[in-house]
Amino acid sequence: MDLSSFLTSLGTSLVIFLILVLVYSWLSSKPGNAVVYYPNRILKGSDPNENRSTSCSPFGWIREALSSTEEDVISMSGVDTAVYFVFLSTVLMILVLCGLVLLPSLLPVAATDDLLQQIGADNFTDLDKLSMANVHEKSPRLWAFLFAVYCVSFVTYYLLWRAYNHVSDLRTEALMSPELKPEQYVILVRDIPSVEGQTRKEQVDTYFKTIYPDTFYRSMIVTDNKEVNKLWTELEASKKKLVRAEAVHAESKRTGKSEARPTHKTGCLGILGKKVDSIEFYTEKISELVPKLEAEQKTTLRDKQLRAALVFFTSRIAATSAAQSLHAQLVDKWTVMEAPEPRQILWTNLKKTFYERQVRQYIVYIIVALTIFFYLIPIGFISAFTTLKNLMKLLPFLKPILKHNAVRTVLEAYLPQIALIVFLALLPKLLLFLSKAEGIPSLGHAIRAASGKYFYFSVLNVFIGVTLAGTLYRTFKKVQKDPNSIVDVLASSIPGNAAFFLTFVALKFFVGYGLELTRIVPLIIFHIKRKYVCKTEAEVKEAWFPGDLKYGTRVPGDLLVATIVLCYSVIAPLIIPFGVAYFGLGWLILRNQALKVYVPSYECYGRMWPHMAVRIIAALILYQVTMIGYFSAKIFYYTPFLIILPIISLLFAFFCHTKFYRSFHDTALEIVAREPKEIPNLDQVFRSFIPPCLNVEKNDDDQYEDALSQVSRSTSFV
Repeated sequence: MDLSSFLTSLGTSLVIFLILVLVYSWLSSKPGNAVVYYPNRILKGSDPNENRSTSCSPFGWIREALSSTEEDVISMSGVDTAVYFVFLSTVLMILVLCGLVLLPSLLPVAATDDLLQQIGADNFTDLDKLSMANVHEKSPRLWAFLFAVYCVSFVTYYLLWRAYNHVSDLRTEALMSPELKPEQYVILVRDIPSVEGQTRKEQVDTYFKTIYPDTFYRSMIVTDNKEVNKLWTELEASKKKLVRAEAVHAESKRTGKSEARPTHKTGCLGILGKKVDSIEFYTEKISELVPKLEAEQKTTLRDKQLRAALVFFTSRIAATSAAQSLHAQLVDKWTVMEAPEPRQILWTNLKKTFYERQVRQYIVYIIVALTIFFYLIPIGFISAFTTLKNLMKLLPFLKPILKHNAVRTVLEAYLPQIALIVFLALLPKLLLFLSKAEGIPSLGHAIRAASGKYFYFSVLNVFIGVTLAGTLYRTFKKVQKDPNSIVDVLASSIPGNAAFFLTFVALKFFVGYGLELTRIVPLIIFHIKRKYVCKTEAEVKEAWFPGDLKYGTRVPGDLLVATIVLCYSVIAPLIIPFGVAYFGLGWLILRNQALKVYVPSYECYGRMWPHMAVRIIAALILYQVTMIGYFSAKIFYYTPFLIILPIISLLFAFFCHTKFYRSFHDTALEIVAREPKEIPNLDQVFRSFIPPCLNVEKNDDDQYEDALSQVSRSTSFV
């Protein structure tokens, strides 16, 4: 990419961002759009027009976001969101501090050398003259770049250690809160052994009463709820449709357009089949489904019990101690862990046995590895194909169009980056499905696992794949003539990809965050649904409900940018300001969204942090190894001084894991030893774990109380 294309890309992205900010300021001030731009405040009962004086000005939201505190974020969006902002601010500070040192020291060193001019390189641009590519081999100038590698590494160690301590304190403070957390009184038990002469309920009660005679409260046996949940879902859908039909009828009577009752066809998609009166049809259907559901509930509770249970205790410290204890000599019997929040549990996974979970995990790892490998092919194809020079070779009929300077400049500036972003957007759902297939018991854990897979996938396919594929495509003939030169060719060609990644990062933060702020797509969808689809208040709320921040895709995307910026921070220091802009704008815009828009769907109290931290260290190690290879290509005799850095990084990761990880995986007893604000209603705790499909009003049946299964909150049943 030449300098004009790069500046075109950067300038266009900046203009688009500024336009989107002004559009946001205008749209968010309209009362009819409040549910799109302030849903979090509305759901919490706050005035969406709070701080109206600052919200009305085009950049008033910036002052509001900057003045917000960590406590504000926690109160509006939870601890997990606050931890995410610790991650953003940590990476931002790493890049700011490194930029203050590297930019004034390395850019003059690189710009005042003349290697590219001497060799007459055709593939390099003015941007490359500000990188290590312009420094001669064996040059004493390389000492400045070597010291810069140490600077980036030790700044990262220091700030990451501080962040680890801060997040640990945040988690501790949240868990010590006197507010009732039902999951703190419960443990999840899996791999219950087979038994004869006892019911599953009697077996579990006897086992835990013997071990915990003073603190055991009761148990809830997990059942197979597939059929009962199907009936419950059908019943709830019929109730919604009945309410909708009644609302349509009432509206038609009120407007005087028609007194006719609403009708629909009973066939496929309401297009085919017999035409019926909607109100009568759904009323009759509900009358039929209710007794079927009640019968299936009794059958499920009596005959479909599984080898898993929830065990309830009278105190938090007893439940926490039990969750961290070994209950059986054999690892595949009586497996115990802390219970997640009711809304997080993936109930279909609880019945999977210990060895089934192990086998599934290895199979998923193999599938992910094969997916990463085979994805390298299309990623490499995109990297090679979307350069205009190669595009004209492969598709000659495009030459007349691509010869126009305006078209050429725009396509060269955006085509490869947009193609890559769209291609990567296809992955998250697949990776989340694979993570759930491992047998993971909670949604939060599955999202963390999917996030890890997505990160390594992105790094291997985007950073390494694009670099290797693009370089090999350009230098294939040279490598073919001299295969032994492949290492030198790849190392010396790394700076040539810097412009691509500069534009990639700029596109993500200017256009990506601009669209995030304006929420154009959710706004359009909401207004279309409200006008043409929604007939009830519940349907309107469903149309504007925003969901959460989607950490499973957002965090890996941020980590990919952090990896790219770290790996090019010394090779092409000009990328650092782009990294600062990405994480700075991200912190600012997502702060606004966290305070006003997104609603967390679950709370893990910062358990995502160790996974973020270890991947920052992984990115740092990749950066250090890249620099060792590049210095070797520069034939710098003091390159061995860098070999110690990956070793230090591994030791740093080990110390962090040893010091902090256990407290994120398990809850410390000193945290739950504090007395709660009020004596908990254990019956209420028990009932918070009843799924909607089994939550009947008539609960006098002892069999029902003794055999209840699955955990869920009525608003978020998995």
